[in-house]
Amino acid sequence: MQEEYRIEHDSMGEVRVPASALWGAQTQRSYENFRIGTETMPEGIVRAFATLKKAAAQANNELGKLDDERRAAIEAACDEILAGTLDGSFPLKVWQTGSGTQSNMNVNEVIAHRGNQIAGACILHPNDTVNMSQSSNDTFPTAMHIAAVMAIQQRLIPAALELAGTFDALEAAHEGVVKSGRTHLQDAVPISFPQEISGWRYLVLDAVDELRAALPQLYKLALGGTAVGTGLNAPAGFDRAVAARVAALTGEPFVTDPNKFHALSAKDGIVFAHGAVKALAANMMKIANDVRWLASGPRLGLGEITIPANEPGSSIMPGKVNPTQCEAVTMVAVQVMGNDAAIGFAASQGNFELNVFMPVIAYNFLQSVRLLSDAIRSFNVHCAVGIKANREKMRDNLHNSLMLVTSLNPYIGYEKAAKVSQKAYRDGTSLREACLALGFMTAEEFDRVFHPEEMV
Repeated sequence: MQEEYRIEHDSMGEVRVPASALWGAQTQRSYENFRIGTETMPEGIVRAFATLKKAAAQANNELGKLDDERRAAIEAACDEILAGTLDGSFPLKVWQTGSGTQSNMNVNEVIAHRGNQIAGACILHPNDTVNMSQSSNDTFPTAMHIAAVMAIQQRLIPAALELAGTFDALEAAHEGVVKSGRTHLQDAVPISFPQEISGWRYLVLDAVDELRAALPQLYKLALGGTAVGTGLNAPAGFDRAVAARVAALTGEPFVTDPNKFHALSAKDGIVFAHGAVKALAANMMKIANDVRWLASGPRLGLGEITIPANEPGSSIMPGKVNPTQCEAVTMVAVQVMGNDAAIGFAASQGNFELNVFMPVIAYNFLQSVRLLSDAIRSFNVHCAVGIKANREKMRDNLHNSLMLVTSLNPYIGYEKAAKVSQKAYRDGTSLREACLALGFMTAEEFDRVFHPEEMV
Protein backbone atom coordinates (compact mmCIF):
# COMPACT_ATOMS: atom_id res chain seq x y z
CA MET A 1 0.00 0.00 0.00
CA GLN A 2 1.38 3.43 -0.93
CA GLU A 3 2.27 5.60 2.04
CA GLU A 4 0.30 8.80 2.49
CA TYR A 5 2.01 12.15 2.89
CA ARG A 6 1.19 15.62 4.08
CA ILE A 7 2.86 18.88 3.05
CA GLU A 8 4.98 20.72 5.61
CA HIS A 9 7.02 23.83 5.05
CA ASP A 10 10.05 25.60 6.46
CA SER A 11 12.08 28.66 5.41
CA MET A 12 13.27 26.82 2.28
CA GLY A 13 9.83 25.82 1.04
CA GLU A 14 7.50 22.84 1.06
CA VAL A 15 8.42 19.24 1.92
CA ARG A 16 6.47 16.00 1.79
CA VAL A 17 6.34 14.32 5.23
CA PRO A 18 4.78 10.93 6.03
CA ALA A 19 1.23 11.61 7.18
CA SER A 20 1.67 9.67 10.42
CA ALA A 21 4.96 11.32 11.41
CA LEU A 22 5.11 13.83 14.24
CA TRP A 23 8.14 15.59 12.78
CA GLY A 24 8.12 18.38 10.24
CA ALA A 25 9.98 19.76 7.25
CA GLN A 26 13.45 20.24 8.72
CA THR A 27 13.55 16.74 10.16
CA GLN A 28 12.43 15.32 6.82
CA ARG A 29 15.14 17.22 4.95
CA SER A 30 17.80 15.83 7.27
CA TYR A 31 16.35 12.33 7.02
CA GLU A 32 16.63 12.46 3.24
CA ASN A 33 19.97 14.30 3.02
CA PHE A 34 22.01 12.26 5.50
CA ARG A 35 21.60 8.61 4.62
CA ILE A 36 24.88 7.77 6.31
CA GLY A 37 25.38 4.67 8.43
CA THR A 38 22.86 3.12 10.79
CA GLU A 39 23.68 5.11 13.93
CA THR A 40 20.80 7.33 15.05
CA MET A 41 20.87 10.00 17.73
CA PRO A 42 21.13 8.26 21.13
CA GLU A 43 18.05 7.90 23.29
CA GLY A 44 19.88 9.71 26.09
CA ILE A 45 20.27 12.82 23.94
CA VAL A 46 16.58 12.78 22.97
CA ARG A 47 15.55 12.46 26.62
CA ALA A 48 17.95 15.25 27.59
CA PHE A 49 16.46 17.48 24.90
CA ALA A 50 12.98 16.82 26.29
CA THR A 51 14.20 17.80 29.74
CA LEU A 52 15.79 21.04 28.57
CA LYS A 53 12.79 21.97 26.36
CA LYS A 54 10.47 21.48 29.31
CA ALA A 55 12.79 23.53 31.52
CA ALA A 56 13.04 26.26 28.87
CA ALA A 57 9.24 26.48 28.60
CA GLN A 58 9.00 26.81 32.37
CA ALA A 59 11.72 29.49 32.47
CA ASN A 60 10.17 31.43 29.59
CA ASN A 61 6.83 31.28 31.36
CA GLU A 62 8.40 32.46 34.60
CA LEU A 63 10.03 35.39 32.79
CA GLY A 64 6.78 36.43 31.07
CA LYS A 65 7.75 35.28 27.57
CA LEU A 66 5.41 32.30 27.24
CA ASP A 67 1.78 31.95 28.37
CA ASP A 68 0.46 29.16 30.57
CA GLU A 69 -1.39 27.35 27.78
CA ARG A 70 1.68 27.02 25.55
CA ARG A 71 3.90 26.10 28.50
CA ALA A 72 1.49 23.31 29.48
CA ALA A 73 1.33 21.95 25.93
CA ILE A 74 5.13 21.87 25.66
CA GLU A 75 5.42 20.19 29.06
CA ALA A 76 2.86 17.53 28.13
CA ALA A 77 4.68 16.65 24.90
CA CYS A 78 8.04 16.57 26.69
CA ASP A 79 6.62 14.24 29.33
CA GLU A 80 5.58 11.81 26.61
CA ILE A 81 9.10 11.87 25.15
CA LEU A 82 10.55 11.24 28.59
CA ALA A 83 8.13 8.34 29.10
CA GLY A 84 9.30 6.78 25.82
CA THR A 85 5.94 6.85 24.09
CA LEU A 86 7.26 8.90 21.14
CA ASP A 87 10.49 6.97 20.55
CA GLY A 88 9.74 6.35 16.87
CA SER A 89 9.73 10.07 16.17
CA PHE A 90 13.50 10.63 16.24
CA PRO A 91 15.00 8.97 13.15
CA LEU A 92 17.94 11.25 12.41
CA LYS A 93 21.47 9.97 11.98
CA VAL A 94 24.47 10.91 14.09
CA TRP A 95 26.27 11.82 10.88
CA GLN A 96 24.55 15.14 10.21
CA THR A 97 25.41 18.77 10.84
CA GLY A 98 28.13 19.04 13.46
CA SER A 99 26.10 21.38 15.65
CA GLY A 100 23.23 18.90 15.91
CA THR A 101 20.87 21.55 14.53
CA GLN A 102 18.66 19.02 12.77
CA SER A 103 18.21 16.94 15.91
CA ASN A 104 17.33 20.08 17.87
CA MET A 105 14.73 20.86 15.23
CA ASN A 106 13.54 17.25 15.20
CA VAL A 107 12.71 17.59 18.90
CA ASN A 108 11.19 21.06 18.37
CA GLU A 109 8.96 19.79 15.58
CA VAL A 110 7.80 16.72 17.44
CA ILE A 111 7.02 18.75 20.57
CA ALA A 112 5.15 21.36 18.52
CA HIS A 113 3.15 18.79 16.55
CA ARG A 114 2.30 16.63 19.55
CA GLY A 115 1.69 19.65 21.78
CA ASN A 116 -0.79 21.02 19.27
CA GLN A 117 -2.56 17.66 19.21
CA ILE A 118 -2.80 17.68 22.98
CA ALA A 119 -4.01 21.29 23.07
CA GLY A 120 -6.48 20.70 20.26
CA ALA A 121 -5.29 23.87 18.55
CA CYS A 122 -2.30 25.12 16.58
CA ILE A 123 -0.64 27.12 19.37
CA LEU A 124 2.97 25.91 19.15
CA HIS A 125 5.57 26.73 16.50
CA PRO A 126 8.83 24.72 16.43
CA ASN A 127 11.07 27.80 16.29
CA ASP A 128 9.03 30.59 17.84
CA THR A 129 7.66 28.79 20.90
CA VAL A 130 9.43 25.44 21.49
CA ASN A 131 12.85 26.91 20.61
CA MET A 132 12.13 30.25 22.30
CA SER A 133 15.24 31.86 23.88
CA GLN A 134 17.40 29.05 22.48
CA SER A 135 19.71 28.07 19.62
CA SER A 136 20.91 24.66 18.50
CA ASN A 137 24.34 25.96 19.43
CA ASP A 138 23.49 26.10 23.12
CA THR A 139 20.84 23.37 23.33
CA PHE A 140 22.96 20.55 21.91
CA PRO A 141 25.91 21.04 24.29
CA THR A 142 23.39 21.33 27.10
CA ALA A 143 21.73 18.07 26.07
CA MET A 144 25.18 16.44 25.93
CA HIS A 145 25.93 17.45 29.51
CA ILE A 146 22.53 16.41 30.83
CA ALA A 147 22.71 13.05 29.05
CA ALA A 148 26.29 12.43 30.23
CA VAL A 149 25.45 13.19 33.86
CA MET A 150 22.33 11.03 33.88
CA ALA A 151 24.14 8.12 32.21
CA ILE A 152 27.02 8.24 34.69
CA GLN A 153 24.81 8.68 37.73
CA GLN A 154 22.03 6.27 36.81
CA ARG A 155 23.94 3.54 34.97
CA LEU A 156 27.69 3.48 35.33
CA ILE A 157 28.27 4.33 38.98
CA PRO A 158 25.53 1.96 40.25
CA ALA A 159 26.92 -0.90 38.13
CA ALA A 160 30.44 -0.26 39.40
CA LEU A 161 29.33 -0.13 43.03
CA GLU A 162 27.48 -3.44 42.64
CA LEU A 163 30.70 -5.08 41.45
CA ALA A 164 32.66 -3.50 44.30
CA GLY A 165 30.12 -5.00 46.71
CA THR A 166 30.64 -8.43 45.16
CA PHE A 167 34.39 -8.14 45.63
CA ASP A 168 33.86 -7.13 49.25
CA ALA A 169 31.81 -10.29 49.81
CA LEU A 170 34.45 -12.43 48.08
CA GLU A 171 37.12 -11.04 50.39
CA ALA A 172 35.13 -12.10 53.43
CA ALA A 173 34.37 -15.53 51.95
CA HIS A 174 38.08 -16.27 51.38
CA GLU A 175 39.49 -15.03 54.67
CA GLY A 176 42.75 -16.82 55.51
CA VAL A 177 43.46 -18.14 52.00
CA VAL A 178 47.10 -17.47 51.06
CA LYS A 179 48.53 -17.87 47.56
CA SER A 180 51.57 -16.96 45.54
CA GLY A 181 51.77 -13.42 44.29
CA ARG A 182 52.93 -12.73 40.75
CA THR A 183 54.80 -9.84 39.15
CA HIS A 184 55.96 -9.70 35.52
CA LEU A 185 53.88 -12.91 35.08
CA GLN A 186 56.52 -14.61 37.25
CA ASP A 187 56.31 -16.07 40.75
CA ALA A 188 56.55 -13.52 43.56
CA VAL A 189 56.18 -13.48 47.34
CA PRO A 190 52.92 -14.63 48.98
CA ILE A 191 49.73 -12.63 49.09
CA SER A 192 46.38 -13.49 50.61
CA PHE A 193 43.55 -14.01 48.17
CA PRO A 194 41.45 -11.36 49.97
CA GLN A 195 44.33 -8.90 49.55
CA GLU A 196 44.40 -9.63 45.82
CA ILE A 197 40.63 -9.18 45.57
CA SER A 198 40.83 -5.92 47.54
CA GLY A 199 43.06 -4.59 44.78
CA TRP A 200 40.28 -5.31 42.29
CA ARG A 201 37.74 -3.65 44.58
CA TYR A 202 39.75 -0.46 44.77
CA LEU A 203 40.29 -0.44 41.01
CA VAL A 204 36.52 -0.01 40.85
CA LEU A 205 36.04 2.32 43.82
CA ASP A 206 38.81 4.73 42.84
CA ALA A 207 37.39 4.90 39.32
CA VAL A 208 33.99 5.80 40.82
CA ASP A 209 35.67 8.64 42.71
CA GLU A 210 37.19 9.84 39.43
CA LEU A 211 33.78 9.74 37.73
CA ARG A 212 32.29 11.81 40.54
CA ALA A 213 35.18 14.26 40.32
CA ALA A 214 34.30 14.84 36.66
CA LEU A 215 30.66 15.72 37.31
CA PRO A 216 31.10 19.38 38.37
CA GLN A 217 32.28 20.32 34.87
CA LEU A 218 29.29 18.54 33.34
CA TYR A 219 26.90 20.35 35.65
CA LYS A 220 27.70 23.60 33.82
CA LEU A 221 25.14 24.27 31.08
CA ALA A 222 25.55 26.28 27.89
CA LEU A 223 21.83 27.07 27.71
CA GLY A 224 21.31 30.81 27.53
CA GLY A 225 24.30 31.47 25.30
CA THR A 226 22.12 31.10 22.16
CA ALA A 227 24.03 31.38 18.86
CA VAL A 228 27.57 32.49 19.77
CA GLY A 229 27.54 32.87 23.55
CA THR A 230 26.20 36.42 23.80
CA GLY A 231 22.68 35.32 24.73
CA LEU A 232 21.02 37.17 21.85
CA ASN A 233 17.19 36.77 21.88
CA ALA A 234 17.17 35.29 25.39
CA PRO A 235 15.65 37.40 28.17
CA ALA A 236 17.78 38.58 31.08
CA GLY A 237 18.10 35.86 33.70
CA PHE A 238 16.98 33.09 31.35
CA ASP A 239 20.26 31.18 31.70
CA ARG A 240 20.03 31.00 35.48
CA ALA A 241 16.30 30.29 35.47
CA VAL A 242 16.51 27.46 32.96
CA ALA A 243 19.49 25.84 34.73
CA ALA A 244 17.52 25.90 37.98
CA ARG A 245 14.59 24.25 36.21
CA VAL A 246 16.83 21.54 34.72
CA ALA A 247 18.25 20.91 38.19
CA ALA A 248 14.76 20.58 39.64
CA LEU A 249 13.63 18.20 36.88
CA THR A 250 16.67 15.92 37.11
CA GLY A 251 17.58 16.11 40.78
CA GLU A 252 21.15 16.98 39.78
CA PRO A 253 22.85 20.31 40.70
CA PHE A 254 23.05 21.82 37.21
CA VAL A 255 24.05 25.48 36.99
CA THR A 256 24.53 27.93 34.17
CA ASP A 257 28.06 28.05 32.78
CA PRO A 258 29.58 31.41 33.78
CA ASN A 259 31.27 31.73 30.37
CA LYS A 260 29.00 30.78 27.48
CA PHE A 261 31.73 31.43 24.91
CA HIS A 262 33.71 28.59 26.43
CA ALA A 263 30.59 26.46 26.82
CA LEU A 264 29.73 26.63 23.11
CA SER A 265 33.19 26.31 21.61
CA ALA A 266 35.00 23.88 23.94
CA LYS A 267 34.21 20.32 24.99
CA ASP A 268 36.94 19.77 27.58
CA GLY A 269 34.43 18.87 30.31
CA ILE A 270 33.22 15.94 28.21
CA VAL A 271 36.82 14.95 27.41
CA PHE A 272 37.70 14.99 31.12
CA ALA A 273 34.63 12.97 32.07
CA HIS A 274 35.23 10.39 29.35
CA GLY A 275 38.77 10.11 30.62
CA ALA A 276 37.29 8.86 33.88
CA VAL A 277 35.10 6.43 31.93
CA LYS A 278 38.22 5.22 30.12
CA ALA A 279 40.05 4.83 33.43
CA LEU A 280 37.32 2.51 34.67
CA ALA A 281 37.46 0.60 31.37
CA ALA A 282 41.23 0.20 31.75
CA ASN A 283 40.75 -1.07 35.30
CA MET A 284 38.08 -3.50 34.16
CA MET A 285 40.49 -4.77 31.49
CA LYS A 286 43.02 -5.52 34.25
CA ILE A 287 40.43 -7.24 36.47
CA ALA A 288 39.08 -9.37 33.61
CA ASN A 289 42.59 -10.38 32.56
CA ASP A 290 43.52 -11.32 36.15
CA VAL A 291 40.40 -13.44 36.49
CA ARG A 292 40.90 -15.34 33.24
CA TRP A 293 44.59 -15.93 33.98
CA LEU A 294 43.81 -17.27 37.45
CA ALA A 295 41.02 -19.46 36.02
CA SER A 296 43.16 -20.73 33.12
CA GLY A 297 43.29 -24.47 32.65
CA PRO A 298 41.48 -26.17 34.20
CA ARG A 299 44.40 -28.61 34.44
CA LEU A 300 47.20 -27.13 32.36
CA GLY A 301 46.96 -23.48 33.40
CA LEU A 302 47.13 -21.66 36.72
CA GLY A 303 43.77 -23.05 37.82
CA GLU A 304 43.82 -21.17 41.12
CA ILE A 305 40.19 -20.11 40.86
CA THR A 306 37.05 -21.44 39.27
CA ILE A 307 34.47 -19.25 37.56
CA PRO A 308 30.92 -20.11 36.49
CA ALA A 309 30.53 -22.29 33.39
CA ASN A 310 27.82 -20.45 31.48
CA GLU A 311 27.90 -22.01 28.02
CA PRO A 312 29.88 -24.47 25.87
CA GLY A 313 33.16 -22.93 24.77
CA SER A 314 33.93 -24.80 21.59
CA SER A 315 32.17 -26.16 18.55
CA ILE A 316 34.77 -28.90 18.18
CA MET A 317 36.25 -29.59 21.65
CA PRO A 318 33.62 -31.25 23.88
CA GLY A 319 33.47 -30.04 27.46
CA LYS A 320 35.53 -26.90 26.87
CA VAL A 321 34.42 -23.83 28.84
CA ASN A 322 35.86 -20.37 28.19
CA PRO A 323 36.05 -17.15 30.27
CA THR A 324 33.51 -15.47 28.01
CA GLN A 325 32.41 -12.75 30.43
CA CYS A 326 36.04 -11.67 30.79
CA GLU A 327 36.37 -11.54 27.01
CA ALA A 328 33.25 -9.40 26.70
CA VAL A 329 34.62 -6.95 29.27
CA THR A 330 37.95 -6.67 27.48
CA MET A 331 36.29 -6.06 24.11
CA VAL A 332 34.15 -3.31 25.63
CA ALA A 333 37.25 -1.79 27.21
CA VAL A 334 38.92 -1.66 23.80
CA GLN A 335 35.83 0.05 22.32
CA VAL A 336 35.81 2.64 25.12
CA MET A 337 39.48 3.38 24.54
CA GLY A 338 38.79 3.88 20.84
CA ASN A 339 35.86 6.14 21.66
CA ASP A 340 38.13 8.18 23.91
CA ALA A 341 40.49 8.86 21.02
CA ALA A 342 37.57 9.92 18.80
CA ILE A 343 36.18 12.23 21.49
CA GLY A 344 39.57 13.82 22.03
CA PHE A 345 40.07 14.47 18.32
CA ALA A 346 36.53 15.85 17.97
CA ALA A 347 36.87 18.14 20.98
CA SER A 348 40.03 19.66 19.51
CA GLN A 349 37.99 20.97 16.57
CA GLY A 350 36.26 23.87 18.33
CA ASN A 351 36.83 26.58 15.75
CA PHE A 352 35.96 30.15 16.75
CA GLU A 353 32.58 30.26 18.52
CA LEU A 354 31.37 26.68 18.04
CA ASN A 355 32.49 23.08 18.08
CA VAL A 356 30.86 21.28 15.15
CA PHE A 357 31.70 17.69 16.07
CA MET A 358 29.10 17.41 18.82
CA PRO A 359 26.94 14.52 17.52
CA VAL A 360 29.90 12.15 17.27
CA ILE A 361 31.12 13.22 20.71
CA ALA A 362 27.69 12.59 22.20
CA TYR A 363 27.28 9.25 20.43
CA ASN A 364 30.67 7.92 21.50
CA PHE A 365 30.35 9.14 25.08
CA LEU A 366 26.95 7.57 25.62
CA GLN A 367 27.97 4.37 23.85
CA SER A 368 30.96 4.05 26.17
CA VAL A 369 28.86 4.51 29.28
CA ARG A 370 26.13 2.16 28.09
CA LEU A 371 28.52 -0.61 27.01
CA LEU A 372 30.70 -0.36 30.09
CA SER A 373 27.71 -0.30 32.45
CA ASP A 374 26.19 -3.35 30.77
CA ALA A 375 29.51 -5.21 30.65
CA ILE A 376 30.21 -4.58 34.33
CA ARG A 377 26.75 -5.79 35.32
CA SER A 378 27.05 -8.87 33.11
CA PHE A 379 30.52 -9.69 34.45
CA ASN A 380 29.28 -9.25 38.00
CA VAL A 381 26.17 -11.43 37.65
CA HIS A 382 27.58 -14.16 35.40
CA CYS A 383 31.18 -14.35 36.62
CA ALA A 384 32.35 -12.40 39.65
CA VAL A 385 29.71 -13.60 42.09
CA GLY A 386 30.70 -17.19 41.32
CA ILE A 387 34.47 -16.87 41.76
CA LYS A 388 35.82 -19.55 44.10
CA ALA A 389 39.35 -20.25 45.22
CA ASN A 390 40.90 -23.61 44.37
CA ARG A 391 42.50 -23.76 47.78
CA GLU A 392 44.51 -26.93 47.17
CA LYS A 393 46.03 -25.57 43.95
CA MET A 394 46.80 -22.25 45.64
CA ARG A 395 48.55 -24.05 48.50
CA ASP A 396 50.57 -26.29 46.17
CA ASN A 397 51.67 -23.34 44.04
CA LEU A 398 52.53 -21.33 47.13
CA HIS A 399 54.77 -24.01 48.64
CA ASN A 400 56.45 -24.71 45.31
CA SER A 401 57.37 -21.06 44.74
CA LEU A 402 61.08 -20.34 44.83
CA MET A 403 60.34 -16.72 45.70
CA LEU A 404 59.58 -17.81 49.26
CA VAL A 405 63.34 -17.60 49.63
CA THR A 406 62.82 -13.85 50.10
CA SER A 407 61.89 -14.57 53.72
CA LEU A 408 65.49 -15.73 54.31
CA ASN A 409 67.03 -12.39 53.28
CA PRO A 410 67.11 -10.96 56.84
CA TYR A 411 68.93 -14.10 58.11
CA ILE A 412 71.41 -15.10 55.40
CA GLY A 413 71.44 -12.04 53.10
CA TYR A 414 70.30 -11.46 49.51
CA GLU A 415 73.24 -13.13 47.76
CA LYS A 416 73.13 -16.36 49.76
CA ALA A 417 69.35 -16.47 49.42
CA ALA A 418 69.78 -16.14 45.65
CA LYS A 419 72.17 -19.12 45.68
CA VAL A 420 69.57 -21.15 47.60
CA SER A 421 66.90 -20.34 45.03
CA GLN A 422 69.20 -21.10 42.09
CA LYS A 423 70.30 -24.43 43.55
CA ALA A 424 66.73 -25.50 44.33
CA TYR A 425 65.67 -24.63 40.78
CA ARG A 426 68.68 -26.33 39.21
CA ASP A 427 68.41 -29.50 41.29
CA GLY A 428 64.62 -29.69 41.39
CA THR A 429 64.60 -29.72 45.20
CA SER A 430 62.91 -27.67 47.89
CA LEU A 431 64.31 -24.44 49.29
CA ARG A 432 64.81 -26.20 52.60
CA GLU A 433 66.92 -28.94 51.04
CA ALA A 434 68.99 -26.45 49.06
CA CYS A 435 69.61 -24.19 52.07
CA LEU A 436 70.70 -27.09 54.24
CA ALA A 437 72.93 -28.53 51.48
CA LEU A 438 74.70 -25.19 51.13
CA GLY A 439 75.18 -25.04 54.89
CA PHE A 440 73.63 -21.60 55.25
CA MET A 441 71.19 -22.64 57.99
CA THR A 442 70.45 -25.61 60.20
CA ALA A 443 67.15 -27.47 59.89
CA GLU A 444 65.97 -25.93 63.16
CA GLU A 445 66.88 -22.39 62.06
CA PHE A 446 65.17 -22.83 58.71
CA ASP A 447 61.96 -24.22 60.18
CA ARG A 448 61.81 -21.44 62.76
CA VAL A 449 61.77 -18.60 60.18
CA PHE A 450 60.19 -20.19 57.08
CA HIS A 451 56.39 -19.84 57.31
CA PRO A 452 54.84 -18.95 53.91
CA GLU A 453 51.32 -18.37 55.27
CA GLU A 454 52.68 -15.71 57.62
CA MET A 455 54.46 -13.75 54.90
CA VAL A 456 51.35 -11.75 53.87
